[in-house]
Amino acid sequence: MTREITYAEAICEAQRIAMKNDPDVILFGENVAAPWRPATKGLKDEFGKERVRDAPITETAFIGAGVGAAIAGMKPIVELMLVDFSLVAMDQILNQMAKTTYMTGGNVNIPMVLRVIYGARGGGAATHSECLYGLYAHMPGMKIVAPSNPYDAKGLLITAIKDKNPVVFFEHVQLTNMEGDVPEDEYSVPFGVANLVREGSDVTVVAVGKMVNEAAKASDQLKGKISVEVIDPRTLVPLDEEAILRSVAKTGRLVVVDEDYERCGFSAEVAAVVAEKGFHNLKAPVARVANPNVPLPFNRNLEKHLLPDVDKIIRAIRNVVK
Repeated sequence: MTREITYAEAICEAQRIAMKNDPDVILFGENVAAPWRPATKGLKDEFGKERVRDAPITETAFIGAGVGAAIAGMKPIVELMLVDFSLVAMDQILNQMAKTTYMTGGNVNIPMVLRVIYGARGGGAATHSECLYGLYAHMPGMKIVAPSNPYDAKGLLITAIKDKNPVVFFEHVQLTNMEGDVPEDEYSVPFGVANLVREGSDVTVVAVGKMVNEAAKASDQLKGKISVEVIDPRTLVPLDEEAILRSVAKTGRLVVVDEDYERCGFSAEVAAVVAEKGFHNLKAPVARVANPNVPLPFNRNLEKHLLPDVDKIIRAIRNVVK
């Protein structure tokens, strides 16, 4: 049976299912036992303080503890309230979590999910507003997931928890209360399979996370004028290159929308893939709509000026469809 729930409730439901099915699944992080956290609400009462634990504000310690728990045979879900704060734990994430399986010749698996909240929230300023999924996608050894809606959030998280390899699971702060149809039963969404959000023939728009919804709005506003195809990769690693290249072969044009920084970001990776493997299909240069390479300001008007939005996406689409 399908009903409408929020993005955060879908996250919570996926964790509840996983914890019921497997006693080795544990959860800890900042305030995960708090009743006001919708993505973990009720889990401590249901599964006990041994499996659901609040962590102090020591990202280095509790992310490292997650890696250790995974090495010891547990399946930890570690929640980080802001991806910006993951930067203090780069050794634990990029050296230990990501590389242990490789450095042990495959003898040690790290079945760990690092859930991180990311993105601009409206006045969060430079150290509370970043995306950083491009940074993590750059490093080998981890799978990178960024769901854009409640249905995908639940299905992708169930897949992530079952994966024997480390997964960084990105949840945009402004999607927390987004509602959508989500089945009550357990289901999974596979990694590396993009979602065709809107079908079109004039231009392909590839967008990530919250920006998928902005791209869909742009497509709807241009209906009858420009036919816009919107692709949601769902996972950055693995990336469904075939879906992107197939769409560009049909439309001949590409716009990439990304809330992360433009330089060396995910938008650059998608542009490079199409330039290397689909250049002969392009009728116009690839356009990117991404954050400029400056820290996000605290001032909300300045923040809005920098962030990708529907108007900026429409402008980019019009520039490539002439």
